[in-house]
Amino acid sequence: MSTTPRVSSAVPGEPAHFGTVLAHQPELSARFFALYGAFWGSDVLSARIKEVARMRNARVTECGFCRQVRFDKAVAQGLGEDVLDDITDGYEASARLTEAEKAALTFTDALIHDPDLLTGDARAALARHLTPEQIAELGLGVSLFLALAKALITMGLEPEAMARTVLPTPAPLEQAA
Repeated sequence: MSTTPRVSSAVPGEPAHFGTVLAHQPELSARFFALYGAFWGSDVLSARIKEVARMRNARVTECGFCRQVRFDKAVAQGLGEDVLDDITDGYEASARLTEAEKAALTFTDALIHDPDLLTGDARAALARHLTPEQIAELGLGVSLFLALAKALITMGLEPEAMARTVLPTPAPLEQAA
């Protein structure tokens, strides 16, 4: 993965990172961050399940930034490194992941790789553990995670090295102030 920025910072004196690159398009940037904050601010789907899906995407896309960031709301909901360690190929056999989390991971893999992964038993498990509203929110989230990871990688905005970091969970704009 490239750690050499392919897009310059729009903020004088600031290095190129996702926020300073998006600053080239301030109106779109504000709308994107409003959507991302609204997604994380919604309680239709738990932050823990959202973070499980985000981490699966991070491991599949190999996004260095995404793999090292944890959001505090999911950590507060009991999502620890021991559980995250099981978000690898073979997660279906994990004793630490809940059945709802496994269903969300299968959905995540279907969205990232192949929709045909979500047939038969996998589809039934998803319907058993998540409501249509939760599935819709998860679909939006995984789409955002995949787009963000690919943008970071493609624009060369991954850090050279980064320690594991717990960040505040993105919040809707009215809560972010």
